[in-house]
Amino acid sequence: MSGMVKPIEEPRNARGRRSRAALLAAAREIVETEGVTAATMAAVAERAGVTRRAVYLHFASRADLISALFDHVNEAEDIQGRFAPVGDAPDAVTALEEFARRHAAYMPRILAVARAVERVAPTDPDAARHWETAMYWRYETNRALVRRLHDEGVLAPGWTVDTAADMLLALISNGVSETLLVERGWTPAQVGDHMARLLRSTFVSPPAPDS
Repeated sequence: MSGMVKPIEEPRNARGRRSRAALLAAAREIVETEGVTAATMAAVAERAGVTRRAVYLHFASRADLISALFDHVNEAEDIQGRFAPVGDAPDAVTALEEFARRHAAYMPRILAVARAVERVAPTDPDAARHWETAMYWRYETNRALVRRLHDEGVLAPGWTVDTAADMLLALISNGVSETLLVERGWTPAQVGDHMARLLRSTFVSPPAPDS
């Protein structure tokens, strides 16, 4: 009928993005509840309620799927928005403390996936690639924080940018987060406050004595 308005179809690229996101969400659920090894193309298809062919339309292989999961989780948890105050901090010490608190609040949301990937990375090449990407970005973030301390002249004596970045990487490891949040029952706020105190006392030069 000429008086009817033709429905506007959703663009194919928009439908494709929604389908891809749904598949990645299904993969994330499987990894969190059953582990990385259970996240096969068939299992993801079944969880998402689609055919295996539909999964292969978006991901050429399981490796492609598991690799894409890294970006999907970060996007779903708004990692850029969550950590924006770190980059916006007025000085390096404030940035370091803000990072500690933001990281502590973020970890409970991604710990299940992170630990699942970390555990099987030595034997699962797809998980290994995901883990290498995660560790690369963690290290680069840490190094940028330490470099800022160094450039502002407040990095504590005895540390270099390299050694401090390595130590910071160890202090924010998945194992530390799991110990405090899961095994010891700390709240994210407690972890953030104590980690901020630890990082400041460890990496920041003490104030000069009054002359």
